[in-house]
Amino acid sequence: MKTTDPQVRDRERTGGSGTDIAIGILLVIFGIVAIARPVYATIASTLVFGWLFIFAGITQLVYAFRSRGAGQFVWKLLLGILYVGAGIIVLFNVFEGAIALTLILGITIFAQGVIQVILAFGLRPARNWVWVLFNGILAIILGIFIWSGWPFNADWLIGLWVGISLLFNGIWMILLSSLPRSTQT
Repeated sequence: MKTTDPQVRDRERTGGSGTDIAIGILLVIFGIVAIARPVYATIASTLVFGWLFIFAGITQLVYAFRSRGAGQFVWKLLLGILYVGAGIIVLFNVFEGAIALTLILGITIFAQGVIQVILAFGLRPARNWVWVLFNGILAIILGIFIWSGWPFNADWLIGLWVGISLLFNGIWMILLSSLPRSTQT
């Protein structure tokens, strides 16, 4: 059913609202700030991870007590305590937490790269499989780069990584929100 309301027609023709574009612009700004001040972004990210651990631990503890009849109560309880404890340690030792998170980031990116290389060779007859291989090789190199500079890169690396991620997320959000709807399928 077609509408005759010009505002509705304009919204249907464009990809997103002004709110989507505003959020994209904010993400770009936050990304640039994080890239310009990666140490502060690392501290902020580490604090967020600490609080996430605490909230995950509280959730796990609630789950442990609510699902006592499902068995393994002690393990569920210990897992919740571990999460809360890890969160508290990260919050009270931000720089040490950043060092640990940087090491985990390097290991994760390296492992992701290895898995993507293996996946690429499994996809090899498929079209564009080489892009998966390329991405995997880049991830392996980045993982090695993170390890080779660890722990000396821990104070800025996570902040830089978060900044780049925010910047590119903001850019794609702006671009997708400004495309005509007919090209967004």
